[in-house]
Amino acid sequence: MNELIIGHISEFPERTGRVVRLGEIELALFKLTDGTVKAIENLCPHKNGKLSEGIVCDHHVYCPLHDWKINLHDGLVQAPDEGCVTTYSTIVDGAGNVILLVQDGANERKVS
Repeated sequence: MNELIIGHISEFPERTGRVVRLGEIELALFKLTDGTVKAIENLCPHKNGKLSEGIVCDHHVYCPLHDWKINLHDGLVQAPDEGCVTTYSTIVDGAGNVILLVQDGANERKVS
């Protein structure tokens, strides 16, 4: 597992999406009201809406295109819709750095 620092917690406004690129993958990151940061693939499985532009409520983001509700903990689309987006693990260290945890082999990719 590789750890990539992607910013400081102070750079993440609450409930507002932030886009981070990991190689070819675009991620949407959200700081929740409890201070945790969640990272998911930035494409709704319905019509590829940019989830980073969605509205966050509790631990869900609503796709800006068709209001699909996606759980930020596990990436599952809520019924009656169905589907899933990939989630990525994050931690906030003692210095306030937001760290994205990626599988081995992903270290050849650049975060921007």
